[in-house]
Formats: sequence, structure tokens, C-alpha cells
Amino acid sequence: MRFSLIRQLLASAAVLLVAAFAWLYFAPGAPETLARAGINLPFGPQVASAEDETRSPPAGAGQGSRPGAQAQGGQPPGGSGQGGRPGGQAQGGSPAGGGAGRPGGFGGRVTNVITTGVTMARINDTLSAIGEGTPVRSVTVTAPSAGELTEVMVRPGQVVASGDIIARFDSAAEQIEFDRAKLAVDDAQATLTRTEGLASNNVVAGTALSAAQLSASNAELELRNAEVALSRRTITSPIAGTVGLIRVTPGNYVPAQTTVTSIDDTSSILIDFWVPERYAGQLTPDMPVTVNAVALPGQSFTGDISAIDTRIDPASRTLQVQAEIPNPDGLLRAGMSFTVAVDFPGEEYPAVNPLAILWSAEGSYVWTYQEGKAVRVPAEIIQRNSDGVLVRADLKPGDAIITEGILQLSEGANVTLLDGPDGSGQTAEAASP
Repeated sequence: MRFSLIRQLLASAAVLLVAAFAWLYFAPGAPETLARAGINLPFGPQVASAEDETRSPPAGAGQGSRPGAQAQGGQPPGGSGQGGRPGGQAQGGSPAGGGAGRPGGFGGRVTNVITTGVTMARINDTLSAIGEGTPVRSVTVTAPSAGELTEVMVRPGQVVASGDIIARFDSAAEQIEFDRAKLAVDDAQATLTRTEGLASNNVVAGTALSAAQLSASNAELELRNAEVALSRRTITSPIAGTVGLIRVTPGNYVPAQTTVTSIDDTSSILIDFWVPERYAGQLTPDMPVTVNAVALPGQSFTGDISAIDTRIDPASRTLQVQAEIPNPDGLLRAGMSFTVAVDFPGEEYPAVNPLAILWSAEGSYVWTYQEGKAVRVPAEIIQRNSDGVLVRADLKPGDAIITEGILQLSEGANVTLLDGPDGSGQTAEAASP
């Protein structure tokens, strides 16, 4: 194992030595790098002295050199030599005239780009919530008194008007009491009339007249009491609406306050829903809303906000809101669940292609195409959507955003538009680079 380890170390040293010689002989500027570090090797390529550089003619300065021609000795023409063409490549892949290159990225090259137009998008303009529907008016009909239920006059689902009879109790005893009270009233009134005639002739004393008047008044009160008791033997509808399920059966004894049925006025539906606290200041009564019922897919209904709670729930940090939806056709029922949408003014931002977003130490930015040049515009990301990125930036609808070729750009670089809008309403025709 010891000999194997030694062989591996020797092989590694040999590889490093070969790599060092290769770097010294083939890497451009390797001797200068060693010389700056204070290392002078007795072998290999040497750094030319200042005197040698003075005697050596500049590359590309020979007479009769044509643009882009190679200097004698196979050296490429320098960027300062006469006749050198712009953009000519020197041997080794270095661009000619790299020290004096114009804007454009690499050695004055013009970058080919493709653009897309800026569009505007609006966010925070719709609030969606889930709500539950209730009738605009609803009552639970109960038995006003105890007794035997003799008749039910309506059926479930029937539409009734206010005051319509729903059911009747056995009222024989109450009817007798009413008739007796009515006879007592008639007798008391006759006695009062006769006493008044006698009092006018001073036949009876005034106390007799007062007693007759009191008796007549008490008889009328007894009649009213009997009338109330008789009316309680009949159950009537307090509102107009639709009758629900009947909870009692004729022939049974029904205790007082027993639920008989329910009546719902569904000419309009009230929808209760809850919104986050941040929308509390934007909601006002009569704001339009659009609702969709889960039970009625594909159908939308419109209405207005009818009431807003005065308190925010401290547990959920939400505000209860009530909307009223007209229901003339009766399609909506109480208890349905709804999706409620409320529209707001919202906020509008420029939307750009996601491929155009770049990052730097200062934050995100995009490149815009302006009259043949690339211009950098800071763009703060607000929201990412499936079809674009909303940004806060100095951009207008139709501005040309560079989406391809962006990695080779610099501020003010000359660019060639291959395809896409140019920011002036014109679109470049697709062309080969």
C-alpha cells in the first residue's frame, strides 16, 4: 500500500509539472504574470524589454496594409494601426481594438435583439368571498294557543299572501263565549239606553245612570276578550311568501308555541359574507356585487351591498357584509352557498415578459429598445402572473422590452432589432442575424 501511495504522488506531481509548462508556453501573458510576481525563469519564453519594444515596429503599421490584414510575422493588427477594420478579430479570439471599443458589448459588435411590447394589468380590483343566502324576510309560524288541530289550509311550497289562513283549531268553546259576550253587550246597551231616558226625566238618580254606563263598558270588554280568544283558534300568515314544510298533523293536540311551519319571502335573497379587514375602508352601501350559486353553475346574478357590520371580528379580523340579490324568478333558495365578487378601482401596473427581468446589486431591471440603443430601466417586481410580471417602472403601454440578447447588453449599446415592436407602434420584420 505504501508503494501504491508513492506512485500516486509521483503521478500527481508529473501532471502538475506538465500543466505548469503548458501554461508557461501556451497561455498568453504567462511570462509577464511571472515577471510581475518577481519570478524570472532561465528557460521558456522571456518578457521583452522596453528597448526591444522600442525597436519593434507596431503591428499593422506597415505601408499598404489593407483593412483587416495580418501584420508580418503572423501577428494581428493592433487597434491603433492604420487600416484596421472595426470589429476585426485578432488571433487567440481577442477582439481587435478592445481598448477603444464603442458601446455594443464586445469590441463594438452590434447585438441582435428581439422585443415584446409592454401591456398594462390591473390588480387588487376584485374581492372574492364565500357567502350564504337567507330570505329577505322569514317567519316561523307557531300555535298561539293549545288545542286540537282540526284543519291545515295550505301545502308546502304554496305561495300565500299576508293574512291568509294556514290552519284552524277546534273553536267551539271559544265561539260560545264570543256569542255570550255579544248578547251581554246587547243587553247592557239596551239597559244603558233606557236608563238615560229615565235620567233625562229625573225619574232615576244619576248614580243609576253611571252604573248602567259601567255595565255597558264591561260587557264590551268581555266581547273583545272573547273575540281575541276565538281569533287564536285560527293560524294566519303574518307575511307574504312561500310555505315550508308542515310540522303538525290535523287531529293531534298541539301545545301552545308549537312550530307549525315556516314562511320565507324569497323575492330577494340576502347573502352574508366576510371580507378581510383591509377592505373595510373601501366598502360602501349600494356597491354592486356579482354572485354565482354553486347549485346553478354557469349563471351569474347581480345585486348591491345592503348592510355593513359596524365591528370587525377580533378573532378572524374580518368584517361581515350583507348583499341583497333580486330573485324575481325564484331560482335562488335560502341556504344556498354563493361565490361573491366585489369590484374595486384597483391598481394598474406595467406587465412585461418574464424573460426580460434581470437582477443587479441595485435590484431588478429590464432593457428597453429606444432608437437603436439599449436603455436600462429599473423595474421593481410587484406580482408574478402566469402570463407576465407586473412591475413598478417608468414604462408606458407599447414600450419595447428586450427579451432575447439581453445578456450581451450594456447601457447605450447599439442593437439591431430582428423582430418585435420598436416602441413607436411599428413592428420589425423577422430577419436572420
